[in-house]
Amino acid sequence: MSFGDFVSSLAVDILAIGSRISKVVQTTDEALEGIQSGQTLLSGGFGLSGVSDTLINALLEKKEINNLTAVSNNAGLDGQGLSKLLQSGQITKMIASFIGMNKTFEKLYLDGKIDLELTPQGTMVEKVRAGGAGIPAFYTPTGVGTWVEEGKLPVRYGENGEVLKTTKPKETREFNGRKFLLEDSIFADVAFVKAFKADTLGNCWFRGSSQNFNTAFGKNAKLTIVEAENIVEPGEIKPENVHLQSVYVDRIIKSTTPKEIEIVKLAEDQKSPEELLSSGNEKELKRFKISQRASKEFNGFKSANLGIGMPNLSVAFLPEDSQVMLQSENGILGMGPHPRKGEEDADLINSGKETVTLLKGASLFGSEESFAMIRGGKVGLTMLGGLQVSENGDLANWGLPGRVKGMGGAMDLVSNPQATRVVVLMEHVDKKGRSKILKKCQFPLTGTKCVKRIITDLAVFDVVDNDHLKLIEIADNTTLEEVKEKTDADFEIADDLKKF
Repeated sequence: MSFGDFVSSLAVDILAIGSRISKVVQTTDEALEGIQSGQTLLSGGFGLSGVSDTLINALLEKKEINNLTAVSNNAGLDGQGLSKLLQSGQITKMIASFIGMNKTFEKLYLDGKIDLELTPQGTMVEKVRAGGAGIPAFYTPTGVGTWVEEGKLPVRYGENGEVLKTTKPKETREFNGRKFLLEDSIFADVAFVKAFKADTLGNCWFRGSSQNFNTAFGKNAKLTIVEAENIVEPGEIKPENVHLQSVYVDRIIKSTTPKEIEIVKLAEDQKSPEELLSSGNEKELKRFKISQRASKEFNGFKSANLGIGMPNLSVAFLPEDSQVMLQSENGILGMGPHPRKGEEDADLINSGKETVTLLKGASLFGSEESFAMIRGGKVGLTMLGGLQVSENGDLANWGLPGRVKGMGGAMDLVSNPQATRVVVLMEHVDKKGRSKILKKCQFPLTGTKCVKRIITDLAVFDVVDNDHLKLIEIADNTTLEEVKEKTDADFEIADDLKKF
């Protein structure tokens, strides 16, 4: 046999062997084999998107597997996703960034039935990504000057609401004049990953924004189990389209649970400016005024990240020829408007778990990539809501007495104010008429000296030199006297004070 014939024969043999290797299992018992009590479980998904419900439902039936630590952005909704394992008592500790509207999760935490390590969203996925890459710890700017650094986040409550356990203070170090926190990586035992398509070797492809945490989580664990909507033969996923490589995957099982959408938001639901103005609803009118004024902030920026609520509403006032690319922290750059009825897609949601579309030129990626863009200062503008802002630009927007929902990605979004302009949108006073613009924030901080501009229903302030406020605009339906009366912080007044 010639050398050429030998090589050809060897190639055929290798292909034949490859075609026989299959990581597909037929039953959930096979898929879950080896999972033990006390292990750490990574569960991908964002809201209800990209969640391994088939695997979660199967684990729910194995009550003997308990005392689990679950790592996930949130825990789904009441009766959906990881919330089922919280309710069954199988999860006793969560590492998450957000409680959200999950009443089961919130009650178990506040009643002292589970531990919760609230972790900024970008830090959480980086802890997992780094662990998967064999890196034991890393420095990050996220959380500097907040309870994350100080070790004040409540981990365990007592039955009477007292805090029994908090997080530990973080080690810090300065690089190039900036402070960073040392974060330990996560090394997990098991990962549940939801893929749209997986081949029998274990190569995975994620559709739309469902990649979220799934890629990073799948690369970390000792045992990675993929729940795939479609199982195909090797070669049916193009090599350049493989998001999670076969070397990371141990088992594959067919998904048997339908996909659900947490919040169906349609283009037809969006009220026009005329409808808002004629509604007579004072709160809607305030939101309209703030959002309309905020839309001017996009000028000069090529990219922007928008928080839920009024920041997202501001897009309605953008001109049709706007070139700004909107980024959503769950893995979209080039986010479009809400879809029309019948076009909604469970694999395309924004950071508020609402249905969206994609613009031409859009790109999709995992959450680890999304927060790398954000922390790295590649997103020029971020607009988010606020509970309080201080006169030196400190922001509080994630927790208040008796109500802790979690910081989500907000701490990451304001972690690099030298490169990303941070604009806060909020009503000028709270429900009790108290100023939300203060000398010093009273609620737990999201970031320090990070806000550059504040837009309220009454006024627009600039934070000057991270030191003091300058009033640059007032609403056309207010007076300077009213702004002074309703603002706790001191401020100077611009010589060319304008109205909006």
